[in-house]
Amino acid sequence: MPLYPVSYSVDPAQELQKVALERLNDLNTAVWIFDIDFSRVAWANKAAVAIWNAESLDELRARDMSEDMSISVAQRLKQYQEDFITSNASFAEVWTLYPAGVPTTLDVAFKGFRFEDGRVGMWCEAKSQRTDTPEGLRSSEALLHTSVIISLYDGDGCALYCNPAARALQPEGELRLKERFVKAADYENLLSQVALHGGCRRSARMQTAKGIRWHEITARECTDAVTGQSALLLSETDITDLKEAERRAQYLADHDTLTGLPNRNYVQSKLPPKLKAAASIGEKLAFLIIDLDRFKAINDTLGHAAGDELLIQVAARLPAVTGDAGMVARLGGDEFLICLSDVQDRDQIDRFCEKLVQEFQTTFELEGGEFVSTLSIGVSQFPEDGEDLHTLLKYADVALYKAKEEGRNTYSCFNISLRNKIEEQLTLERDLREALKEEQFELFYQPRVDTFTNKILGGEALLRWNHPTRGLLAPGCFIETAEQMGLIVEIGDWVMTRAAIEQHQLEREGFPINISINISPRQFESSNLYSNVLSLQDRTGCNPKRIELEITETTLMSSDKIVTEILSTFKERGFGIAIDDFGTGYSNLAYIQHYPVTSLKIDRSFIANIGTNHAVMKLIMSLCRLLKVKPVAEGVETEEQLNWLQRHDCREFQGYLFSPAVHRNEFVGLLKRQKRIAAAEFRASA
Repeated sequence: MPLYPVSYSVDPAQELQKVALERLNDLNTAVWIFDIDFSRVAWANKAAVAIWNAESLDELRARDMSEDMSISVAQRLKQYQEDFITSNASFAEVWTLYPAGVPTTLDVAFKGFRFEDGRVGMWCEAKSQRTDTPEGLRSSEALLHTSVIISLYDGDGCALYCNPAARALQPEGELRLKERFVKAADYENLLSQVALHGGCRRSARMQTAKGIRWHEITARECTDAVTGQSALLLSETDITDLKEAERRAQYLADHDTLTGLPNRNYVQSKLPPKLKAAASIGEKLAFLIIDLDRFKAINDTLGHAAGDELLIQVAARLPAVTGDAGMVARLGGDEFLICLSDVQDRDQIDRFCEKLVQEFQTTFELEGGEFVSTLSIGVSQFPEDGEDLHTLLKYADVALYKAKEEGRNTYSCFNISLRNKIEEQLTLERDLREALKEEQFELFYQPRVDTFTNKILGGEALLRWNHPTRGLLAPGCFIETAEQMGLIVEIGDWVMTRAAIEQHQLEREGFPINISINISPRQFESSNLYSNVLSLQDRTGCNPKRIELEITETTLMSSDKIVTEILSTFKERGFGIAIDDFGTGYSNLAYIQHYPVTSLKIDRSFIANIGTNHAVMKLIMSLCRLLKVKPVAEGVETEEQLNWLQRHDCREFQGYLFSPAVHRNEFVGLLKRQKRIAAAEFRASA
C-alpha cells in the first residue's frame, strides 16, 4: 500500500524491475521518478535515496515535497509537465535540492515518465554534483525564482531559453520575439538601438498569457554559450499597474472632475501640437470661448448643487452639438472652449455659432424646475488672428466680452478693432506699472463745503495720473485695469499715505481741515489695510481726527461682524467713517445703525433728481438726524439743489456748483482766498 495518497494500479518499481531494476539500484548515478501532480517521489534508486538524505525509499516516498516548495519551483515543474505532454521534451538544468534542509546542487536531466493511469511525471537523472562558487550557485537559484522575465533569443527571434517567469507568460503557441510585440515599430526600434549601442531600455506593450501587458524591457547583445552564435538577452518587468496608474493620473490631470471634459491643462498641452500640425497642412481652426449668461444668479439662487448640475448638462449638450467637428473642454467655472477643426470659411463659423446659440434656448431641468441658460461666445481664428494658443485664447476672450457688451445670448468674432483695443490695454498695463515705479500719480481735492456759508470744511482726495504722453488722466481711464491687474491695493495704499501726508502739511500751513480718502472694496479685503491705517499717524504725522475713510455699501455687506470690528477700531483711533455713494447699493436704509458711521455721502443720482426723489431724500435726512450721522450731498450743480439742501438742513455738500476737483496747489489757493475774505470781513465788522 502506497505511503502517500496516490493510488498507482501498478507500483512503478514493479515496472522498472522488468527493465533494469537491479542495475538501476546499483548505479552510482542518482535516478528518481517525481510525481508532479502530488509533489512526491514515486521511486528512487539507492544513490537517489542517499542524495535525498532519506533513511529508506519508503521514508522518501512519504515526504510531501510541496510543504517547502517555492511558487517558482512549482511553476517550473508544471511547465516541464506541459512540455513532456505536448512535445516529449527533455531538459538538462542545474537544480539545488534541499534534503533535510541541506542544499545540494546537481546537474539534472529531466524527461517525461507516464504512469500506468495515464498521468505524466518526471524521470530525473543526476548527472553530477556541482561545486560552483557561492556566487554561481546563487545566481542560478535567483534565475529560477525571480519574478523578472528573462529570456534568450537567437538571431531569428526564436527562444533559446526562458526562465520560469518567462515561460509562465508565454501565450499559447511559442511566439518569436517580433510576434510578442503588439507594435512592430517597438520591436524594430529595440533592434536598431541594440545594434547602435549594444543594448537599450524600452517600455512596450507585449503579448502574454495574461493578455496584452506593459513591460519594461532591458535588451543586451550577447553570445549563446551553447552555439557560440550572437544572441539577444532580454529581461522584462511587468509595469502594467504602473502604466495604468500613470494613465489614470494623467487623465485626472487632463480632465475636469465634475464634467469629465478635457480641462485647461489638457488644452495647454495638447492644442499647441495640433496648431503645429494644422499649420503644416494649411488647415484652418476656430476657437470658441463660451460663457454661460447669468450663471452666478442661478448658482446663488438655487445653490451650488444646482449650479454643478447645470454645468454637467451643459457639458453633455456642447459635445452633442459639436460632434466630430471639434473638441470641447471646460476652462473653469462656467467657461468652456470649443476648437473647431477644418474650418473652410467664416460662414461655417457663423452657422455653427448660430446653431449653438439656438440650442441653448432649450430649457434645463434643475431642482424640479425648468430654466433657460443662454450663452455668449467669443471667436478667434487660426491662423488669421494668431498662430499660438495664448494669443488665440486671449483674442477669443476679448471677443467674448464684446458679445456680452452687445447684450449676451450672442456671439462675436475677433477683428482688427478689437486687436487695437487689446494692444491699448497691454500698453495701459505696462504704463500703470511704470506709473507706480516712477510716482506719476498725484492727488486732486474736491472741496467739501458748508451748505449755508460756502466755507470749505474739507476735501475729498481724488487720484489723477500724470501720464507722460496722454496727459492728466482721471481714475475712470485706468482704475478698472488696475483692478484686473491686482494693482488697485497698491495704488489705494499710495493714495491713503499721500493724502495723510498732505493733511499734515495743510495743518502745518494753517489749514486744519478734514481730508476724506476712498477705500476700495479690494483694498478693504487686503490683509495689510488694518495695519496700514493704524500706523498712518506714525508714518505720516497726520491727525486721525482730520482723516475720514470712505467705504462703499458693498463693503459693509461683505461680513457684518468682521467689518464692524475693523471700523470700530478705526473710529476708536479717531478716524471718521463715511459711506460713499449712499443709497445705490442697499434698499434697507436702517442697516447703517449696525456700523460706526460718522457721515453719509448721498449719491449724486439722488441729488440730480431731487425734485422727484424728495421723499427718499427726506427719509435719508430723518435717518441721519436719528442716528446722529452727518449727511453730505454729492454732485451739487445747481442753486435749486443747494436751496433744497438748505431747507432740509443738509449741512455739507460737494459738487461743481462750488468747484470741481482741483490740484493741491489750487486747493490751497481756495483755502487762502477764503482765509483772506474771512479776515477782510472781520476787519470790516470791527
